[in-house]
Amino acid sequence: MVFSSLTFLCIFLPAVFLIYSLIPNLRFRNGLLIAASLVFYAYGEPVYVLLMIFSSVLNYICARLVRSSENRQNKAALITAVIINLGILGVFKYTGFLVGTLNSVFSLSIPVPQIALPVGISFFTFQALSYVIDVYRGDAAVQKNYFNVLLYISFFPQLIAGPIVKYRDIDRQITNRAQNLDKIARGLRRFVCGLGKKVLIANTMGQTADIIFSADMSALSLPTAWLGAIAYLFQIYYDFCGYSDMAIGLGLMFGFEFKENFLYPYGAVGIQDFWRRWHISLSTWFKEYLYIPLGGNRKGKARTYLNKMIVFFCTGLWHGASWTFVLWGIYHGLFLLFEGAVPFVKKLPRFLVRIYTVLVVTVGFVLFRADTIGQGFAMIGKMFAGFGFSDSSLSLALTQLTPWFIAMLIAAIIGCAPIRPLADRIRANLYGEKALSGKWKAVQIILYVLAFALLLWCIVRLSATSYNPFIYFRF
Repeated sequence: MVFSSLTFLCIFLPAVFLIYSLIPNLRFRNGLLIAASLVFYAYGEPVYVLLMIFSSVLNYICARLVRSSENRQNKAALITAVIINLGILGVFKYTGFLVGTLNSVFSLSIPVPQIALPVGISFFTFQALSYVIDVYRGDAAVQKNYFNVLLYISFFPQLIAGPIVKYRDIDRQITNRAQNLDKIARGLRRFVCGLGKKVLIANTMGQTADIIFSADMSALSLPTAWLGAIAYLFQIYYDFCGYSDMAIGLGLMFGFEFKENFLYPYGAVGIQDFWRRWHISLSTWFKEYLYIPLGGNRKGKARTYLNKMIVFFCTGLWHGASWTFVLWGIYHGLFLLFEGAVPFVKKLPRFLVRIYTVLVVTVGFVLFRADTIGQGFAMIGKMFAGFGFSDSSLSLALTQLTPWFIAMLIAAIIGCAPIRPLADRIRANLYGEKALSGKWKAVQIILYVLAFALLLWCIVRLSATSYNPFIYFRF
């Protein structure tokens, strides 16, 4: 089940939210959320819900052992948790990839196992790992109540696509949080905004990207290739950012406050800044649990460069069992090293660095989207040297430039700007301490009315089309 489905919007969410709001006791509320989360996951993965429960039991036990054992034994418990968690992830996500690679490299004919990938396994595995590691480090208190750990790992708003929530950030909220009208209203509006990003912008961009990326390369030219690349650039951002907005909004509706996962990454000044803004929960996870343990930047320049490349190799591999994802990660790592080795990049005018950053990110996402490395490089070649214009190429581009696509493209460009911080500054300048009274309340009412209209519009769009993919759904 995904958030942008009629089943979730019209049945699951209203039912769970209504029952939750009627229950006065927090312990029973948590019980409801656990049950609802298991149903949510089992809706699409009825068998693998047992795998997720096993993960929660494993990490609950390992965390308890970490805090109750002697020094040597608690390290053994940590190592056990890391090996089993990564082992499960490896078996389900990378077995076929590894066998296929061995067959290609050594000309073997080992049967490639067809193992279905459990939805969201990369997300809930990383969450579970962070819990045990933080307990071992003393950064988080061990949880003695198993059901609190199960709620942390299975909570449906962030279960299948993040953000990757660290236990230490919400441990107190599990046992002590409040649901009030302000949180519900803000959460609902945030959810609807994310739904609009996904249903209206991401889906529109995705249809064009799918058509162009599936076309024969001989039918593409420079403008068509760029149209496909830009469409995917906006699809992946609004698809994933929209889902994160929906997760954060849902969390607020149930009293939880999650950290931001995107901070206007397409306005970044350099690739390093891009990764401070893009999928923040993943980049900080790798920084805290891989880069720093490897030595970070504390062991000389050469070791720092190696550590960064290891992190970006793993970042690419985390996204999918394909060499296109690995190459995408290495590509970003190389540009990060380039910026560190060539200081003049940071001295250029900011608008030039922003153009450079978006260009690098756009080309990188072509590799990310391509089915094969060969297709990715062929597409990039068309973007920079596709001067062989033909009637079929021009026709392909023009048929995609419908009024609706152009309108959503403009909305996508505007949406990349830091609108929320700008609105907050305008509110502070215009209303100051009276921001919650008078005219500002009238503005808020208008915004909530518009959010309700946007929700209805999204439901109508979902009812009228079957095209509703989600890029990060299988990660």
